Amino acid sequence: MKLNIIKKSFVVVSAFLLTTVEGCKKSDFAINDNPYELTETTIDFKTVLPAALSATANSVATDWTVFQKWMGYWARSGSFQNIADEESYNFTNDFAANIWNNLYRNISIYDVIDQKATAANSGVYAGIAKIMKAHNYGLLVDVYGNIPYSDALKGLNGLTPKYDKGVDVYKNLFRLIDAGIAQMTNPVSSSALNNVDIAKNDLAFQGNVTKWKKLANTLKLRLLVHASDAPGFPIAAEMAIINASGVGYIGAGETMQINPGYITSKPNPFYRLYVKNENDVNGGFSQSVRANEYAIGDGSSGGYYGYNADPRVGKLYVAGGLGLRGLPYGFVAGTAPDYETGNTASIGGTGLVPTGATSRAWILTSVESLFLQAEAKHRNIIAGGPGTAQSLVTDAVNESFVFLGLTLAQASSYLSGNAGYVDVDYSSVGTAPPGNTPSTAYPQVAGNTLNKGLYTIISQKWFALNAIAPFEVWNDYRRSDIKLGLETGFAQGPPLSIYPGRTVNKLPVRLFYPQNEYNFNAANVAAQGAINVFNNKIFWDIN
Repeated sequence: MKLNIIKKSFVVVSAFLLTTVEGCKKSDFAINDNPYELTETTIDFKTVLPAALSATANSVATDWTVFQKWMGYWARSGSFQNIADEESYNFTNDFAANIWNNLYRNISIYDVIDQKATAANSGVYAGIAKIMKAHNYGLLVDVYGNIPYSDALKGLNGLTPKYDKGVDVYKNLFRLIDAGIAQMTNPVSSSALNNVDIAKNDLAFQGNVTKWKKLANTLKLRLLVHASDAPGFPIAAEMAIINASGVGYIGAGETMQINPGYITSKPNPFYRLYVKNENDVNGGFSQSVRANEYAIGDGSSGGYYGYNADPRVGKLYVAGGLGLRGLPYGFVAGTAPDYETGNTASIGGTGLVPTGATSRAWILTSVESLFLQAEAKHRNIIAGGPGTAQSLVTDAVNESFVFLGLTLAQASSYLSGNAGYVDVDYSSVGTAPPGNTPSTAYPQVAGNTLNKGLYTIISQKWFALNAIAPFEVWNDYRRSDIKLGLETGFAQGPPLSIYPGRTVNKLPVRLFYPQNEYNFNAANVAAQGAINVFNNKIFWDIN
């Protein structure tokens, strides 16, 4: 694997800050870059932490556009030419490589913080860095499966890092998180004296160790829910450790979010890419990305949100010239004015960016956390304790409404108005969404009490995590037999006739490794075998 070493550390810091606070500029990244040689003498880990957290928020907000489309939320405007690789699923190794590049780049910065903070016995800084490395490594496994982990980030001592099995990385992440928690709670390493300016530099929780421990448990729960069907995964043992912590998970009003001082000239990353940039003009995707017909309908029907009379739709999209109108994913450009940019709904509603350029940026929301808890309760991963799966689903829906700027009264009305429908009502007897029956398109809700409740949880996550965590929605699509998105439900993907070379009408279940891996780490990536993005499943994807 290629090694790029920049000797001038101030160049690294300046470039990093520019790509995280002012916006991400995509570039090749080799995961064995040596961050220690880059920053050994000059970078203060305390002042790097805000930029590292900003980079994470940037990645969460902007690196997942294709999944927003594949899961039925967004589509390409009819004013723009077809995106052949994305819409035909016939893509190359460099497709969406920004995910790999940005996550590993971010990990390398957290690793600098971790090593230098550990050496200084600054346990809160080091603990944060370890927890955030686990956050990013978990996302990498979920997208690629086997990845460099134990050999990653060794610089000159590991130019061609081996790949670890995804299941082994998952298991190691629990221990990485535990090590971070131990440093955070050690009386000496967690002292104020050893963690100068942590309240200022921790943009997420201002040095609140209890909230970091809740986040750590939530990340663990995310891994456990993903791996819940994987044979032999040590769920009970890991849950015992979580329970022993006594702090629980991220709850209502505890979203992990940051705002380092976003202003018009340095806007929120989501706003910058999908609404307006730092020059107060249209952002990079603001004109080409529009609402999907699957989600909001074509003007004559309200799509999946409209079917449930879901008021969140008005907080997720901005009406175009023809109102809240979406368009089919893969629509042939230039063939219908009603589907062109000015007439269709755009994304970036006030629920996502309530104060425009100055809005907070989220990393892991309380909404997702409550849905994870609901599913864990449903599956008996969480046994005992307060709440039921049904009450936790209700809590998660309530929190989704509040997060998007709606009211609890509106949430209550939504829930009561959809009583009896399996996609909203956990206690439903199994009524399926329109145009489908339990015996055909939705067999998972027919006569199966367990999956009826699970269907509600997965469906409500789809409604709630639109634009917020599309990677988690894609995970749900793959790891369960409950399929929401372009290839199921109300609408199919682009007709096969549009792309004669397209041989399947289902979503990919993983991405290719980036081409740089084949160029510079050929033997180790080749050892993973020939990758088929439709058949080579992540270890937890057994459905």
